[in-house]
Amino acid sequence: MSDRASAPVSDSAAWSAKSTNRAFSAFAVTLLVAGVACAGMVAAWLPEKETTSLFWIGPLLVVGFLLAEQLAINVDVRSGVAWTISFTEIPLVLGLLVAPFEIVLAAHVVAGVGTLLGRRILDRAVYNAGLMFMEISVAFAAAEAVNRMIGAGGPFWAGAFVGTITVPLLASVLGLCALRLMGKSMRVGNSVRLVLQTLVVALLNTSAGLVGYQIVATTPWGAALIILVLAGIVATYLAYSGLLREQRDLEALSEVSLRVARSGQHGTGPRQPDDDLTTGVEEDEWQLIAERIREQLNANRVVLRLRTDPQEAMITLVAGEPLPDEMTATDPRAVREDPVLQLPGTHVRYYRVADATEDVTEALLRRDAQEALVVPLRGATQLLGAVEAHDRLSRWRGFGKADIQLLRTLASHLATAVDNRRLLARLRHDAYHDPLTGLLNRAGLREACAEPLRESQKAVVLRIDLDILSTVSDALGQAWGNRMVVAAGRRLRDALGADVPLARLEGGAFAAYLDDERAETAHETAERLRAGLSVPYPVDRLTVEASAVVGYASKADSETEDPDPDALLQRADVAVRATSEGTPVKAYAPSMGHLFLRRFQLVTQFRQAVETGQISVHYQPKVALPSRQVVGAEALVRWTHPEFGRVDPDEFVPAVEATGLVDVLTDFVMDRALERVRRWLDRGLRMSIAVNLSVRTLGDEDFPNRVEAALERHDVPSGLLTFELTESGVMADPERALPVLRRLHAIGVVLAVDDFGTGYSSLAYLRQLPVDEVKIDKSFVLGMGTDLGDMAVVRSIVELGHSLGLVVVAEGVEDDAARDQLVGMGCDVAQGYLISRPLSEDRFEAWLRARTVQVRGARDETVLTLVH
Repeated sequence: MSDRASAPVSDSAAWSAKSTNRAFSAFAVTLLVAGVACAGMVAAWLPEKETTSLFWIGPLLVVGFLLAEQLAINVDVRSGVAWTISFTEIPLVLGLLVAPFEIVLAAHVVAGVGTLLGRRILDRAVYNAGLMFMEISVAFAAAEAVNRMIGAGGPFWAGAFVGTITVPLLASVLGLCALRLMGKSMRVGNSVRLVLQTLVVALLNTSAGLVGYQIVATTPWGAALIILVLAGIVATYLAYSGLLREQRDLEALSEVSLRVARSGQHGTGPRQPDDDLTTGVEEDEWQLIAERIREQLNANRVVLRLRTDPQEAMITLVAGEPLPDEMTATDPRAVREDPVLQLPGTHVRYYRVADATEDVTEALLRRDAQEALVVPLRGATQLLGAVEAHDRLSRWRGFGKADIQLLRTLASHLATAVDNRRLLARLRHDAYHDPLTGLLNRAGLREACAEPLRESQKAVVLRIDLDILSTVSDALGQAWGNRMVVAAGRRLRDALGADVPLARLEGGAFAAYLDDERAETAHETAERLRAGLSVPYPVDRLTVEASAVVGYASKADSETEDPDPDALLQRADVAVRATSEGTPVKAYAPSMGHLFLRRFQLVTQFRQAVETGQISVHYQPKVALPSRQVVGAEALVRWTHPEFGRVDPDEFVPAVEATGLVDVLTDFVMDRALERVRRWLDRGLRMSIAVNLSVRTLGDEDFPNRVEAALERHDVPSGLLTFELTESGVMADPERALPVLRRLHAIGVVLAVDDFGTGYSSLAYLRQLPVDEVKIDKSFVLGMGTDLGDMAVVRSIVELGHSLGLVVVAEGVEDDAARDQLVGMGCDVAQGYLISRPLSEDRFEAWLRARTVQVRGARDETVLTLVH
């Protein structure tokens, strides 16, 4: 932790302040000279006043003026300017009635200058001294003029009354002139209102003084009565002063809280967690807060120390008289060891040089202070800083209980406001950032690039998908998958730089915004990011391979005039989905949007298509070799769409699988196949139906139960239902697939490995699977006539299958030569266009009637045999 003082004022501001001070000083000196001159002229003009009590009238007037000053009420009329309402009119009107000019002048000056010295307001001493001379001179001159005007027949108190009333009016006018010279002028309406308020108080005080004098002079024991009345007036004024103080304190509390809240609203949208809460514009707000506290406490100096983050430096702001240099450049250790800043608890400490311990006294003297109020700013979980108030200006006794209570309340409000700001900043950060990587999230990316995107011409949004994370998480645990995500985010940040908005969307998906300058090289950037993410990740003692695909969309290529971030991100997502193993980086093209719109329509309309009969099942027969007996068929799904026509299964089946509707598809095909088998059984034909299984279905633990229910519902022997599955589908998640396969095998259904030879295709894998058949992939069967290698593969599969006791089925048989070769190899079953294409249910029945004959089998059952 380190400390720093608040920024110094600018040269222009300093020059302006010096110029203002010079103007006010010249005005004060002029006023003093004029006041002394007026006093001399008035003293020469006034007639001598005879009195026999000079020895006690002078001291009493001094005491009266001192009490009037000490019971004064200070009212803030604007920032940094206070107006004093006192009882000075009472001793003044009495002096006008009973004392000569010189005595009243001396008493007023002695009391006034003594009060200023006691309050250490030396910078206004010349002005106030001149004002005192001018006030007494004008008061006596006005009183004498009125007395001469009305003569002996008028009221004796008229001159004293008018003379006293002129004093606050004169002080108001001169005070407003001084404010203008100091650059703190008030509006005309406010000035008039202030003068009128001052005049009302003066009228009340003057009237009270005259009534008191009359009662004392004419009524026995009148002095006691006047003392009671004056006590009541003083109590009323003190109560009024207390109400004003409470009002000012409430206003100060409200202003401080509002300023702290407003200082936290300069930045909206996503912010980094290390954003400083006390820099730039906000530091000016904190400076104003410190100045407001100083004004409210009427202190010579207020020091505001703030540390909103334990990892950040402490900021030191000073309002009022500057701190000595050694206190603004203190090292962190000295701050921690400063005895004034040892602040357990939350209460206010009041230190004075006169009665403090030696180390505290030394700390105060280093601050050039005689007294200090110090209170900690303590948040919910940590110390946020401290507030120091040095040397009260307006009272001889220094800071009082009201000041301590105010500072404690101010500190509580300030600490709560700062703590709430920290909480708000954290909530705002969490709302716009990913908790795992610290990068922006989707909302944060939207906020970060919304405004730049509106102003750009060809900005680009990238979407980067890290692959095979699920495999890592399943094998090593979720924690290691998260480590790979964090590492991938770090690689992307290093590659893109700190100024590029980068977000983690979900899982291993990231997105980045490239401005117009970087948009020119978007494809190169995408290739570079993909290559960086594909570098193996060290995981403990292992090295995990990974891959990535990248899609991007440019504003320049957008179909809409002004796309928002979500629209570009959606198009980048479409581009990602269009990537393939050969092209892992894709730029969005409008045609992709149409393709995925069609895919979206197919997915959303699939369930309705099943219910309305758009989805149907076709059958492709399977024939035993060499007997040519029709042993069954494979059920193949078809979709005739009212808008798109016939939709290829390779288009809609992957979409259905990806959206979780595959169970609907599988159950539909299985029910239709079992209905067909049941009708064959009713005709005395024992032929099986093969249904393809999805990878997702192999992971459904409830699927075997649904198969048992379907077999029971249609009253079909389990041996007449075959499920075809791919090796890659099983081995993608063998821990979930194998238990399902074992339960299906236990039910008695036949399990066949489809597309054998293109997946793992090893004896080790084949022996793990509880299967009954293998189907040779048609690519090998089609190539047997021209490629000896394909023939060797087919022969090997037939031999391997027979060695394991499996039935071998060859698909893709399209000519007689291939059929004869398979017969020669000992293949069990053939399937392909040579026998028949996939046929609808009605056409398949017609094919059976036209191409087969019924014969008696070896077990006296009815079988169908191809006639040619």
